[in-house]
Amino acid sequence: MTEENTQNTENINMLVPEDTYLTSGVHIGTQQKSKDMQRFIFRVRNDGLYVLDVKKTDERVKMAAAFLSKYEPKDVLVVAVRQYGEKPVRVMSKLLGFRSFPGRFIPGTMTNPQLPKYTEPKVLLVTDPAADKQALKEAVDVGIPIVGLCDANNETRYVDLVVPVNNKGRRSLALVYWLLTREILKNRGEIKSDDEFQHEVDEFEAVL
Repeated sequence: MTEENTQNTENINMLVPEDTYLTSGVHIGTQQKSKDMQRFIFRVRNDGLYVLDVKKTDERVKMAAAFLSKYEPKDVLVVAVRQYGEKPVRVMSKLLGFRSFPGRFIPGTMTNPQLPKYTEPKVLLVTDPAADKQALKEAVDVGIPIVGLCDANNETRYVDLVVPVNNKGRRSLALVYWLLTREILKNRGEIKSDDEFQHEVDEFEAVL
């Protein structure tokens, strides 16, 4: 098999062509890397930026979608303190019936039953384990699994399922949340093919 044919086969098996990940900046990491994320790093650029392996991103999006689709929608909580994560989290949650906290996460949301927005999820999805540290801490306290979108510099000690991704990029977050939404709907049997998913990545992208 030629190198070109090999690449074509890999693209067929990927959720979107590799170029789509690259043009969306999913692979652009940070200038620092954590020991935890070493296995997801493809190379380091001349400018010192660590580049994430989009094939591993693709694998982990599939894994995360399969995992999250096993839960009742109301039992999944998605959080995003980062500005560029707010809209994709909101759109995903609306389409899938998940609970979400876009923007500031109120301390005690998962641990203080006296709060008006107290919630008892069975799984947590964080956009950035560092920015979403309060939600992460509470999920650890109550003992539920955590899925995390993790950049090259993230510590992943408390993250049960890591999805390596540029979690600071507007287009990157839009694409990954769009993919997760599509794949979860397929796993649930609510759509049978990619073509049935009528939403565009742009709908998930934060407005500047």
